[in-house]
Amino acid sequence: MDDQTREPNKGSGLSRRELLGAGALGGAAALSGPLGCSRAERSPSEAGTADSSASQVDDFELSELSILDLQEAMTSGRWSAHDITAMYLDRIEAVDRRGPELRSVLEVNPDALAMADRLDRERQSNGSRGPLHGIPVLLKDNIATADRMSTTAGSLALEGCTPPRDSEVAHLLRQAGAILLGKTNLSEWANFRSSHASSGWSGRGGQCRNPYALDRNPCGSSSGSGAATAASLATVSLGTETDGSVVCPSNANGLVGVKPTVGLVSRAGIIPIAHSQDTAGPMTRTVADAAALLGALVSVDPADEATSGNQKRTGLDYTTFLDPRGLSGARIGVARQYFGFHPGVDAVLEEALEAIRRQGSDLIEPVDFATYGKFGDAEYTVLLYEFKTDLNRYLIDLGGDTKIRSLADIIRFNEENAEREMPFFGQDIFVEAQARGDLTSPEYLESLATCRKATRDDGIDAVMDLHRLDAIVAPTGGPAWTTDLINGDHFLGGSSSLAAVSGYPNITVPAGFVHGLPIGLSFFGRPWSEPQLLRLAFAFEQATQARQAPEFRTTLPS
Repeated sequence: MDDQTREPNKGSGLSRRELLGAGALGGAAALSGPLGCSRAERSPSEAGTADSSASQVDDFELSELSILDLQEAMTSGRWSAHDITAMYLDRIEAVDRRGPELRSVLEVNPDALAMADRLDRERQSNGSRGPLHGIPVLLKDNIATADRMSTTAGSLALEGCTPPRDSEVAHLLRQAGAILLGKTNLSEWANFRSSHASSGWSGRGGQCRNPYALDRNPCGSSSGSGAATAASLATVSLGTETDGSVVCPSNANGLVGVKPTVGLVSRAGIIPIAHSQDTAGPMTRTVADAAALLGALVSVDPADEATSGNQKRTGLDYTTFLDPRGLSGARIGVARQYFGFHPGVDAVLEEALEAIRRQGSDLIEPVDFATYGKFGDAEYTVLLYEFKTDLNRYLIDLGGDTKIRSLADIIRFNEENAEREMPFFGQDIFVEAQARGDLTSPEYLESLATCRKATRDDGIDAVMDLHRLDAIVAPTGGPAWTTDLINGDHFLGGSSSLAAVSGYPNITVPAGFVHGLPIGLSFFGRPWSEPQLLRLAFAFEQATQARQAPEFRTTLPS
């Protein structure tokens, strides 16, 4: 679910319940010193102390390489898929298990090298399946794989649980020739267990760390996917989002994150929060990699009726929409209501807007939402009802020997294993969800209708119609906050909720730095507008080149 939302405010440390009631993605606490450091302005003196394992980071041969780079290397014979997979496995051991100890990967696939060997032989005999052939991919640990890896949402309650079948997205990745390298750490149960949780903490994995500054939070709930991809532990990764869980960790870890239109990517086999908002999405270092990965994930899946309209989208190559001149002539609305929570973020975003202007876009500003801050309570109610219903359905379908068959079973497990599962925060959201009824409840139906009208008809659709927009831009979030296991997360602001609650697409792209911490710019718009948003995002990325690799600093200067 993630780092939910509220209107800009100078306070921090709000609970998830309070954040949801206000309606704008969480950011981070204010930092002292010079503000708005752009790519060119980022300096070692601003960035803090380098980790003692910096040589392990700097010397990695695959660092920052793209899907295309690796495909060219395999085609030329420089490396095989086996070579690449082995290098990433060594990298995980050196950087995630030891060295900076990111704790971003819960487990690696014991069959990864065997998969690579089969794909190498296939390449030699039959050629490549496509852009993902032989490419290692990390999956968030709420995405089911029917192999020797577990799927647990980070919880000890499901430790060792192997689902009866692959999720649809895992199945599609195998078909595309990708290597399922491992499962990433996450905010346990996708940050929908406690109103005082620390993003990136799970009972299985402990606290995931941000590779830009190890004492900073990687955001969540796709924390491990964000940290691991930023640190080049894999080429690309897959996260999931209900509200902010792809875009916030992408913002905090300097990545491109794509939250697709709900229904573009099947949710079947993904441990759910809420079917009205859940989706999986790419987390990558470049827009081109995100486009390539997204294309492999689209299907018409009988197990997820929301995908039934994807016939014309299945097999679509989203990389064909990438155009470095894609901003020219675009009408882009600037959602100023989501600015103002941090002066450094505002400074980075003003530079980003100027770059967009220089590329020939017509910026329309401000574009205001009449429903801003007015649907958070309804969203929270919807999520509580759908979580109980959807999770119980998933658990019943698990089969096998697991004794966990319901939300009530998980609550009981956590109570019985409180020292391991609840050493820092509890399960108040679980208890609140368990007290709700079924999806015929008038409270649920009214809240769902409120959400859809506020974010669709009276929200994104209304603003885009009024101003004849191609997309809307806003700050994705703030600079990463200092991890605090006792008090939980500290948010300031962001913009995930409109796209999340409406089910519409959202893409974040690195835009600059505040004190060496990444800041992203979000592009969002109408349903099924991924081609348009990718074109705009790619042109912005190519014009600004804002991303820099992390340096695993232990902390930032005081």
